[in-house]
Amino acid sequence: MAERDPALVLDKPSHPHDSAHLHVSGAARYADDMPEPADILHLAFGQSKQAHARIVAMDLSQVLAAEGVIAVYTAGDIPGENNVGPVAHDDRLLADGEVVFMGQPVFLVAATSQLAAREAARLGQVSYEVREALLTVDQARAAASLIEPTQHMRRGDAGAGLASAANRLAGRFAMGGQDHFYLEGQVAVATPGEDGQVHLLSSTQHPSEVQHLVANLLNLTSADVTVEVRRMGGAFGGKETQAALFAAAAALVAHRTGRPAKFRCDRDDDMVLTGKRHPFEVAYEVGFDDEGRLHALSLQLASNCGATLDLSSAINDRAMFHADNCYFVPHIAIASERLKTNTVSATAFRGFGGPQGMLAIERVIDHVAAALGRDPLDVRVINLYGPGRDLTPYDMPVADNIAPPLIARLRETSRYDARVREVEAFNAANAILKKGIALTPVKFGISFTTTHLNQAGALVHVYADGSIQVNHGGTEMGQGLYVKVAQVVADVFAVPLARVRITATRTDKVPNTSATAASSGADLNGMAAFEAAMTIRDRLAAFLARTYDCEPGHVLFTPAGVLVAGEVLEFGHVARKAHIGRVSLSSTGYYATPGIAYDRAAHKGRPFYYFAYGAAVSEVAIDTLTGEHKVLAVDILHDVGRSLNAAIDLGQIEGGFLQGQGWLTTEELVWDKTGRLLTHSPATYKIPTASDRPKRLRIDLWDGENAEPTINRSKAVGEPPFMLAISVFSALNRAIAATNPDKRDMPPLNAPATPQAILAAIARHRQGSLGA
Repeated sequence: MAERDPALVLDKPSHPHDSAHLHVSGAARYADDMPEPADILHLAFGQSKQAHARIVAMDLSQVLAAEGVIAVYTAGDIPGENNVGPVAHDDRLLADGEVVFMGQPVFLVAATSQLAAREAARLGQVSYEVREALLTVDQARAAASLIEPTQHMRRGDAGAGLASAANRLAGRFAMGGQDHFYLEGQVAVATPGEDGQVHLLSSTQHPSEVQHLVANLLNLTSADVTVEVRRMGGAFGGKETQAALFAAAAALVAHRTGRPAKFRCDRDDDMVLTGKRHPFEVAYEVGFDDEGRLHALSLQLASNCGATLDLSSAINDRAMFHADNCYFVPHIAIASERLKTNTVSATAFRGFGGPQGMLAIERVIDHVAAALGRDPLDVRVINLYGPGRDLTPYDMPVADNIAPPLIARLRETSRYDARVREVEAFNAANAILKKGIALTPVKFGISFTTTHLNQAGALVHVYADGSIQVNHGGTEMGQGLYVKVAQVVADVFAVPLARVRITATRTDKVPNTSATAASSGADLNGMAAFEAAMTIRDRLAAFLARTYDCEPGHVLFTPAGVLVAGEVLEFGHVARKAHIGRVSLSSTGYYATPGIAYDRAAHKGRPFYYFAYGAAVSEVAIDTLTGEHKVLAVDILHDVGRSLNAAIDLGQIEGGFLQGQGWLTTEELVWDKTGRLLTHSPATYKIPTASDRPKRLRIDLWDGENAEPTINRSKAVGEPPFMLAISVFSALNRAIAATNPDKRDMPPLNAPATPQAILAAIARHRQGSLGA
């Protein structure tokens, strides 16, 4: 059999999202929409009122006596391991002797309604011995509180490079976290089965992890627990590890009571209980020549990881991986400090640490340009990777480097240089309103950096009538993964997409799956489904070759039908004949990403299969009296390889950009001095709305293909567009700089750039200096 080349799959038209008609009609079923049995129980947590304390005593008698309450559980009622953490096993389902952040679950209430459960949960009497709470990076650093030792990534000699540089600058800034604010909140429904088995409907990106954690918690085997998810109403990383808490609670109650149990978390509780994007503090010292070419960089990244490990090691590693973005720095030293505090554990979020590392180096570039009085884009261009300058700080060559031509094209199509002059003219004529414009690039590595996660499985059935059913380990959270994989299968058989039925992800169909994360859902699951479909197609070709006495290679699957021996056979007819001929029409498929390996101890290797590229030009205006801003226009040129579905990809690019814009401008998380989250609802936490979208938003796809043999030579699109919004932050900095145009320094702006932050930066730029 000839070697299969997934790049030879047919070009893909833009099909609508498979659930689009259901979304707009309200007919799409989520976990909370499923019919509830009459005896179902609803759940709520009793939450800690201290950020750090020893639990001295608990009196839950009033909780148990409350109307509608059926049962109350504490850590002692868990039959197996009291853990919902993915790596270090340090995330408790229910606190056991100690609480480590405010809002941590202490006990679990099961009642006949959600309202009854929530009201009863407030009646618990818990006595605490209060301990010192570490809430900030500075407090954790002073106490030497780390989730793991500080990590270092180096190339060359940054110290010597700084000492010999013609020019040196130092600076620091901070960037906040971000709440996922998925439209559908955390929800899980557990149904007890026979012989101790449990079925879970869970809004999770990682069904297999939920399965394994629940099995360990209940002292069951993984085969006793089935996790199912048809769709999520958004996730963005917030349902990669965080969904396990709610699924485990529902499973525990179903296991103990023998009744179905449902945990649909209230939005306020959801925001308090679940992790956020990691906030970072950045400090740097950079050496450069008179043109702005970087010679050496010492970069310190400090993140607030919260109370437990969660995925912080890998997230902070990825921040280091992306602290170069598109730029070659001969001498570089990156230190990554992972601090442990008494706040809810930070977790995965779109970009997985990459945005934080990328924002750091873009700030450095902007600072160098400001000091030299040069256009930041010119400084960016002369620092790009290129021939002889193509090795990352972790020793991975930058192959297929399309950043230079992509940036050049966007510079031309967006009229960047002409618009810079227009902005300068506007600023010279206006004292109150100031404009800024910036072009920033993206180079984002695609693969799980934990190498063993780069694998996927799929299951394809062809029925005797020619209809097809596909199942795989990827989950659908609105990003269009299901329709992309269905397109791959339809194209293998050259049948209309309508013939392919997409089915819910289930751990009893495809086992041991990886999370749908790291932007690799289509890469992994698309390839696995391709392999499964090709196995069936090869069987059909061999069967027809025997039947019609020809070579298998002469059997052609086309949109007109299956061509064999001069006849055109309808695909359903072929499937019926093969079934009668006792040919198996079902197959599994498996794929593991080739060529990747990484030595974490040394922070060297090839953690990524390839890079996805993009660039954006953003033009903004600020009101220097109020600090308010407006994003006026955005031009994006993004690399998705040979697109599997251009309509889906364009939607991901637009959504990712707007979410990144929210992180950098409006979405501010605030805790008080006791560790209580103050921004725990839409009333106090501002995500972008339709009015925040720029009036002019142009998105073009780069006309290239992946150099690696991915499915259809496509590239991942989930996370990279998020970082295109860094252009908004850079443009805001330039607008602020225009309030004191003679000053060659960087405005001291932190993210998010709220009106208060912009006003403070204007005031300091007019007077003080960066880091003052």
